[in-house]
Amino acid sequence: MKHHLLLGALAVAAQAHAAQPDYRTIHMEIEVNRPAAEVWAKVGGYCDISQWLSVDCKIVSGDGDVGTVRALAGDKVREILVGRTALSYGYTQPVREGQFYDLYHGFMEARPVTGKTSKILYTLMMDESNKADEAAKEADLAHRRTVFETALKKMKAMAEGESK
Repeated sequence: MKHHLLLGALAVAAQAHAAQPDYRTIHMEIEVNRPAAEVWAKVGGYCDISQWLSVDCKIVSGDGDVGTVRALAGDKVREILVGRTALSYGYTQPVREGQFYDLYHGFMEARPVTGKTSKILYTLMMDESNKADEAAKEADLAHRRTVFETALKKMKAMAEGESK
């Protein structure tokens, strides 16, 4: 009986100190002067991230369909493909023991605009509740936006056949 009371008290105390999730989303896009299918053929492979984000990428399991796992940055980051269409994919980062789980998800799409133009859309979503305050949350989001907007510019250059 004493153990049950102690465990109950510890559970309540832990809940009192646990942060409420603070999910934030970053929506980004860039126009490309190429049809969406051509864009996707140049930048939409699951490990093409190595070309436009300048990070090493290795498929560690799967065949490129849903459930495929890629390892980035010398396996510091793992990402699981959770959705795929002809011109898009979505991924998540799994729980890692001993680390805050931010429910990180990314989604990338080449969307047709006209027969000759398209947009690359990239959306990130994560829980920012582990940050100290609003300023720290905004700084983290701004950093991520800068990194991925730079990647979008590189994808545009690759898709349009420019070298940058």
